[in-house]
Amino acid sequence: MIRGLYAVTTECEDIAEKLIDALEGGAGIVQYRSKSSNSDLKRKQALTIKSLCDRYCVPLIVNDDIDLAVEIGADGAHIGIDDGPIREARIKLGKRILGVSCYDRLDLALEAEMLGADYVAFGSFFPSATKPDAARASPNLLQMAKLSIKIPVVAIGGITLENGAGLVACGADALAVITALFDAPDIRIAANRFSELFSLRT
Repeated sequence: MIRGLYAVTTECEDIAEKLIDALEGGAGIVQYRSKSSNSDLKRKQALTIKSLCDRYCVPLIVNDDIDLAVEIGADGAHIGIDDGPIREARIKLGKRILGVSCYDRLDLALEAEMLGADYVAFGSFFPSATKPDAARASPNLLQMAKLSIKIPVVAIGGITLENGAGLVACGADALAVITALFDAPDIRIAANRFSELFSLRT
């Protein structure tokens, strides 16, 4: 289920319209990401995005908010190192998807798999406007991870159409993309081209 273009939403008023284009273009997973402190707004946005994901039969993952993921019936949640224990998240989510950020550390990925994560994410692989101070991961980390763990591996951070192909070649099962997707002149075409990167891998 975790494969291909992993579309991570941006903080903008027209995200629903943009997301439709991304889904039409072939996005295989969607993550609702919002840093707003307005819980009512987040719930409303998340429900809107869930309805779109349901329409296209694409799993919805909620970033950093397990309670919201469970409340709206999302397919899963994604947590980072500061978002609480993995074991507790696994219990709260039940059979829903659990993704865990592992930054530039294979040891965190091994632990996450052992504690019940369904996929892990590494990055930032390239400079990222979203998280400019994020730890920088090497593409070789993807190769090591594919040899060490059995769950899917997601690459994130500054990914573009130009540099994404190399990460797929190194073993990334999915590319998590924000800016290069939602700020593209034609989101549908960008999503389609990101998706095509995976069809080229043998």
